[in-house]
Amino acid sequence: MPEVRLPRPVGFVLGGGGSLGAMQVGMLRALHEHDLRPDLVVGTSVGSLNGAVLAKDPADAIERLHKTWAHMTRQEAFPGGVFSRVRTLAHAKTHLFPSTGLSSIITEQLGAGATFEDLALPLGVVATEVDTAEPLLITEGELLPPLLASAAIPGIYQAVEYEGRTLYDGGLVANVPLRQALSMGAKSLVVLDCAFPGQIPSPPHTIAEVLMYTAMVSMRNQAVLEAPIAAAEVPVVYLPGPVPVRMSPLDFRHTDQLANSAYDAANSYLDKLTVDGPGLYGGPGVKVA
Repeated sequence: MPEVRLPRPVGFVLGGGGSLGAMQVGMLRALHEHDLRPDLVVGTSVGSLNGAVLAKDPADAIERLHKTWAHMTRQEAFPGGVFSRVRTLAHAKTHLFPSTGLSSIITEQLGAGATFEDLALPLGVVATEVDTAEPLLITEGELLPPLLASAAIPGIYQAVEYEGRTLYDGGLVANVPLRQALSMGAKSLVVLDCAFPGQIPSPPHTIAEVLMYTAMVSMRNQAVLEAPIAAAEVPVVYLPGPVPVRMSPLDFRHTDQLANSAYDAANSYLDKLTVDGPGLYGGPGVKVA
């Protein structure tokens, strides 16, 4: 197996994508087998949740993430039935689901009261500041509020109030937080993007799926624009996605399939990869044979 050498610090960049975040488990396994380890981690939305587990204990993260995703259900992440959603929307006006399920998942993985300072690796969590419509990079303090904010898809979850700011899902403005990883000092980037290539959600059939579909479509162009800019400064290894699967980002019934197919795609790609200085190795929308 050829060795891929990257300038350090190496930043792992984990993008958002709802249940498609299961792909990152397979990508991480392939990276581990090729002896590619992160020195820092930056994530958005579900990527920030996976990234926090990775940053807490890199040696044990893949197994823990595999177990979590293998047992993940829609009901856990998005609790309540149709009538519950109607009541939540009627009461809150702005969202369909409470964040209690997501909060429980985070606490179970990281521990109650966990902070950025407790982690083994530096972690950056990206959210969108509502007042400015700009990305906010959070790197210190308590973990739970920033992680909830980073995953607060508008219309799905409520906005999060954090240190005087109102925050929504970071995917609105930085679904693949390349710039943020560079600002944390990364000298090379490894990108784990759930949305490319070709990961178009299936046609939405519920209001929740309509909101998720809209959010994902709006997120896609940012990586296309920013990846070449980052690659002018540092090597950017952009892992390929697996063969496209038309499924809802709210559907958690195919997590093993997504993780395994992402592993196969990333493993084949890394077997052939040679990095020689700054540049874009792979990229959003690039299919690797």
